[in-house]
Amino acid sequence: MDNITMVSTPAHTQRKNRTAGFAPGTLALAISGALMASAATADETSIALDKLKIEESLTPDTNPYAVPGAPYLADRVSDPRRTRSLAETPQTITVLTAAEISDSGRSDLREILDGQPGITLGTGENGNAFGDRYIIRGHEARSDIFIDGLRDPGMTVRESFAVEQVEISKGPSSSFAGRGTTGGAVNSATKRASTEYDFTKLSAGIGTDNYHRLTLDTNQVIDYDTALRANILDAQEDVPERSPADRERIGAALSLSHQFTDQLEMTADYYHFEGNDSPDLGTYIDRSSGKVVRNIPAYVQDEDFLESQVDTFTVRMGYEINPQTRIVNLTRYGTTDNGYITTGARGTTAYSTLTDATNDANGYTSASLSTHQGWQEVEYFANQLNLLTTQEIGGLDHELVIGAEYSNQSVLNGVYNTSSSGSANCFTVGRSGVGESYCITDADGNTVAGVNHLMQRDITRGDADSDWNVETLSLSLMDTVDLTDRWTLFGGIRHDYYDYKTTANFDPDGRSGPLPSAPHDFTDKGGYWNGHMGASYDITPRANIYASFSTATNLNGGESDVGTSCGYGGICVDASDPQLGDPERTQSWELGTKWRLQDDRLLATAALFQITKNDVMEQPTGDSYSTEGSLNTGKNRVEGIELGLAGNLTERLSVQAGLAVMNAEVLESVNADNVGKTLANFADKSASLLLKYQATPAFALGGSATYESARYTGQPDTAANEDLGVPEYTVFDAFASYQVNRDLKFRLNVGNLFNKDYYLAAYRSGSFTYIGDKRNAQLTMEYSF
Repeated sequence: MDNITMVSTPAHTQRKNRTAGFAPGTLALAISGALMASAATADETSIALDKLKIEESLTPDTNPYAVPGAPYLADRVSDPRRTRSLAETPQTITVLTAAEISDSGRSDLREILDGQPGITLGTGENGNAFGDRYIIRGHEARSDIFIDGLRDPGMTVRESFAVEQVEISKGPSSSFAGRGTTGGAVNSATKRASTEYDFTKLSAGIGTDNYHRLTLDTNQVIDYDTALRANILDAQEDVPERSPADRERIGAALSLSHQFTDQLEMTADYYHFEGNDSPDLGTYIDRSSGKVVRNIPAYVQDEDFLESQVDTFTVRMGYEINPQTRIVNLTRYGTTDNGYITTGARGTTAYSTLTDATNDANGYTSASLSTHQGWQEVEYFANQLNLLTTQEIGGLDHELVIGAEYSNQSVLNGVYNTSSSGSANCFTVGRSGVGESYCITDADGNTVAGVNHLMQRDITRGDADSDWNVETLSLSLMDTVDLTDRWTLFGGIRHDYYDYKTTANFDPDGRSGPLPSAPHDFTDKGGYWNGHMGASYDITPRANIYASFSTATNLNGGESDVGTSCGYGGICVDASDPQLGDPERTQSWELGTKWRLQDDRLLATAALFQITKNDVMEQPTGDSYSTEGSLNTGKNRVEGIELGLAGNLTERLSVQAGLAVMNAEVLESVNADNVGKTLANFADKSASLLLKYQATPAFALGGSATYESARYTGQPDTAANEDLGVPEYTVFDAFASYQVNRDLKFRLNVGNLFNKDYYLAAYRSGSFTYIGDKRNAQLTMEYSF
């Protein structure tokens, strides 16, 4: 690095000398530890501004996958099966580094992904369905979330306090991930213990809306071969301008690493997380106008909650047989408990008296409240074994990955029994005629008194209504080979054998009931093949073009949280013969180019793609809760272009940017009126831009912009309801940081800088619509010791 004065390393970040077992990425960490003091102290002027490097690259806890000196650019993903760097990987993969996530001020995975092009949020069935829901390139991805390369089943709230980077793979990825991954997959790489450094970083934040967040990241070397790392989280905030809705998070992640020999190493992790929210379902869409109702009061009820508890144990073993061959094994056992009682608001004509309601007289516009609820227990075990070897075959070096994976995932879904003892304050007319209701505004349009205490529900945990299980055994083979100095071929194939079973009530004409009153076992056994292949050509030593083809497979009933509700992605059967049909199958083409610029500290990417999904399950009756479906009758296509830019534009200016322009179309459907329509929850245009300018060695400022075009409601993978939707939006955030001295740093984040009203997603009927956070600010202190 130019014009950086070498100084002694502070004691609290001192590197531990080792003579063996030097892990990948530790060279960058060693350099950063030796240089940390010179970059951290504001008064040290030995760094000339015209040669300034981005300071975050010089800390001992730097992401080991990042490019030194470019904190927004990752060199590679954490999955060892991806044998090449991101610049050489023939697929659109967006990596969000820990530095970028920290600067953005976003912490929940839902917030992080919502700011990325090609990704939209969805609402869960029955209101929330336990946690986060994502749509990637127009296709359902709520079950395609991974942690360190292993699937994280079920739906839950996910946090980033123990995450090194978030990796978003676009396009079908079943040869890596197995079932699902039609539009892509999301993998979070967690923080691991290192024997290279001792360091401790405490981060404490306060802000508007009763915000507080406290995190601790400490790595302690026990001896030359053993290290322990701990990450702790305690956070809480009110939802901006929607109190008493709030969010609460606590968590702990422990990582122990041990080098048994020069060849054998182990990392053991434990992760615990608890989320306890009073959730806000937002506003609703006026069905007569098709527009979102604005300025609705916060109506969350006293009894509302969204709770998640996650506990996972992971063991990684690595053994180097020889310099060309190594074995990597991951074993994980995990449990997740989720539950929610939420309140939704639906536009209605309300009446003050029974007589008025009966005679349809003196009605006024209001919104009535409804209850949405459910609980879920998830238990899973997985073991993944990979042999990575480089072998000369036919005079060429082949980078081979031979893999085997076993997983057993069980999800028990159930309901809560609720009753309301609060006094009704209005009358409405519904399917059953005139009835008492809870309305949030009166005849004059004013918010009613005690709007958050209206329903006064009694809640007890009820019975399970579906028991979902899938057991999978897979084998895979991947190969990457350089044919010449410019041409590279790559490919992979995977076979999954699955044993699927869901026990639920079989009622083709309505909702499923509790078990075991009328249970039915929906079972399916079989296997399917998936693969990827393609070629890349180096235009120059730092630029390439590539073409690739990949496939994916979805099981009927593969979504674990919706049981037999065919219209929500659950099991679909023919009413006369309850069989599960064939899997849904997807093919994708991608033509792209990647350019390494600015001395390899900036990566520019562009890709044209087309995803075609065949044999789609459909629900033709309009009753989404019904099990009755039309099997394998749908077909849709998504095509588009995606551009990306990550790294350093200059030595002072960092960037992470993306643009996706897509078109979606239903090609075949049992309902002829759906053909030609776009897909639900699909944004045909989306873009993001994050910039950070290092004005001085101590002071940096930056901002971000997120754009998403209008989206229509409906179930992902199916035709949109073009009468109901949410408008486009552009939201701006800003941040600044100041390094006081070697150990102390402050950062200010302002979210939704111009206090924009915007909406993230809408339920298929429009009865609730998620509201984006209003303007908020946080001041964070980071102290290293």
